[in-house]
Amino acid sequence: MKSKTIDFSKFSSLRIGPIVEVALIENDVVPQGHTIIGAANNILVSPTPPPLMILSKEYDFIALESDGLHIGAATPGGRVVSFCKKHDIAHFEYLSKLPGTLGGMLKMNAGLKEYEIFNHLIAIRTQSGWKKKEEIEHGYRKTSINEVVFEAVFEAKQGYSQDRYEMFNQMRSNQPSDPSAGSCFKNPPNDYAGRLIEAVGLKGLFQGAMSFSNVHANFLVNTGGGTYNDALTLIHEAQSRIKREFDIDLQCEVVIIDKNI
Repeated sequence: MKSKTIDFSKFSSLRIGPIVEVALIENDVVPQGHTIIGAANNILVSPTPPPLMILSKEYDFIALESDGLHIGAATPGGRVVSFCKKHDIAHFEYLSKLPGTLGGMLKMNAGLKEYEIFNHLIAIRTQSGWKKKEEIEHGYRKTSINEVVFEAVFEAKQGYSQDRYEMFNQMRSNQPSDPSAGSCFKNPPNDYAGRLIEAVGLKGLFQGAMSFSNVHANFLVNTGGGTYNDALTLIHEAQSRIKREFDIDLQCEVVIIDKNI
């Protein structure tokens, strides 16, 4: 089995983590007992991670076929948007502002507002074969996907919209520029995680080099040299304060990768 060396302090969007040998998934062969990492855009990797794996470049593809738009799970969102613009395909404009690759987006049903990756999904291909969208439980930032996704097929409708593209760009214009994993917590029903974090006094508060950003409170940012323990401390502190003051169980959107969890 092939592997590649990844330095997560450079590879992950949070710029936190050790140097690890990661198994490569090729020819649909998935090593047992490994955790998939995708593009590491919403993960916090501990100094002691479990065995890890990542899709090889063979899963980075886009093909317009008779049954829809086929996209490999290792394909970055930006590449999908470029393809759809070139071929006048609608409903993928928002991916320009979602970091990462398709597999991770599918796993968490990523999106912006009411635009979600599952909206125009037809089916996914996994270790156990093709699964139709109707066979997969999904909701706000969650799905029942519990195996490696190799590719997906989507509806391919004409109508790429530059106006929608610009709208999504504007929606994310308030994101901090420091390394982060995107939104740290899911928004609870009828409220916003950022508002709650600010309300309990954590916006802009530092733990080491980590903080909840002054630009957007729901972004846990690394201002340079932040550690796993610093990040975890802030995550737990936010959950504890918000539970105590508002009786809300704030759910983490960042995936914590540790062999003991």
